[in-house]
Amino acid sequence: MANVKNKNDAITPRDEDFAQWYTDVCRKAELMDYTSVKGFITYLPYGYAIWEQIQKELDIRFKEAGAENVYLPMVIPTSLFNKEKEHIDGFAPETLVATIGGGEELADPLIIRPTSEVLFSDLYKKLVSSYRDLPKRFNQWCSVVRWEKTTRPFLRGSEFLWQEGHCLFETQKEAEENTLKMLSIYDEVGRDVLGIPFVKGKKTEHEKFAGAVATYTIEALMHDGKALQAGTSHYFGQGFAEAFGIRFLGRNNALETPHQTSWGVSTRLIGAVIMVHGDDNGLVLPPKVAPIQVIIVPIRQEAEGILPKCQEIANCLKKQGIRAKIDDSDHTPGWKFAQWEMKGVPLRIEIGPRDLAEGHLMLSKRYNGEKLVLPIEEAEASLPKVLDAIQEEMYQKAKAHLERSVVDVDSIETLNAALEKGGYARMAFCGGEECELKIKEITKGGTARAIYKEEVPEGTLCPVCGKPATMVVYFAKAY
Repeated sequence: MANVKNKNDAITPRDEDFAQWYTDVCRKAELMDYTSVKGFITYLPYGYAIWEQIQKELDIRFKEAGAENVYLPMVIPTSLFNKEKEHIDGFAPETLVATIGGGEELADPLIIRPTSEVLFSDLYKKLVSSYRDLPKRFNQWCSVVRWEKTTRPFLRGSEFLWQEGHCLFETQKEAEENTLKMLSIYDEVGRDVLGIPFVKGKKTEHEKFAGAVATYTIEALMHDGKALQAGTSHYFGQGFAEAFGIRFLGRNNALETPHQTSWGVSTRLIGAVIMVHGDDNGLVLPPKVAPIQVIIVPIRQEAEGILPKCQEIANCLKKQGIRAKIDDSDHTPGWKFAQWEMKGVPLRIEIGPRDLAEGHLMLSKRYNGEKLVLPIEEAEASLPKVLDAIQEEMYQKAKAHLERSVVDVDSIETLNAALEKGGYARMAFCGGEECELKIKEITKGGTARAIYKEEVPEGTLCPVCGKPATMVVYFAKAY
């Protein structure tokens, strides 16, 4: 497999300064730009197009699972937000509050939504009165605001784009099944669209979402060995419903309280794609999520027949649903190669007079630099297969990296050593909050990412406190 060497001086090498490399890629690939307010970014067309592809793939699957899209207000009255104490305690430090409207001080200040559990609960109270009204499976695509102290484009912003699903069910069984179903959809999109293998599992009590009975997570492993929480799915039980007075007439003519779930992913997935697949030349995009899947670069485009043949190939690809573009700008071919490598376009086609005379196309795979020669008459049948192969090869490469980066440990010392190196460390654990906080202190930031399994051999002890272990947990340092 060919190696892609660093030829782009505009990007800091990953292994020299990973954080700066990430920022360079975000800026130079024209995914975003900063604004005059810290933590609030502009999504430039190319970056937003990646989000649109993710959104499209998720939206199809959500609707197949019975979800309907809605849109709720972006502001929440403080009096309404305060109805669920555990929830408000979890989000209070991050809220942005509007206190003046129309030049007058508001009697009930408005919170710019950090999440919408309270809004959906308030809505469901109006919509649900009988078991016949259930289930309710609503989802909204929107932005939320969380006043973060430390921000980074796509990964942690004061405002970010996301989807949040909020569902009500008649029974606990239905709600728990929905929680796991939505987690499986996220996992599927990671595998089949983003080319990212996720570690998935239940969060510990300390790490679960404020107000949830149980939180489940998908975790991606970045090139630098840090984990990234890429999405979550929560079973809320009846807590929110009870706090907001949501009741329905059950099948036995008695009032009952419904069971609630919530699930969401955000533009953090863009950050995951950048850090899992990117290299020292910039972005490397899996075909399924790439705004442009094939870039066609004419060589000596003024020569007879070159541009018409480029257009013929582009039209052929577009008819098959492939996102193709011809770069017929007046830049040199070398500049074009570097530019589209920077933007991570999965496949480049070069067509010059010699290629035309010999009846073939020159192909270059972005993710590994591999060159291929393809007869022009085979383009229509073969190019979709080449893209499919790239998608699968990128996933397998990321999967191999993940599998190499998981190590089983049995002491604080080996845990600390493993997290210092990077990757996941699996360790038997008691599940106690005090032990989690001690691990975070000793390892300088290591946290429980997901529960691997909730059963351990009899007699297994927690390496932190010496008490019986109840689970095996993935630990890692994380973004």
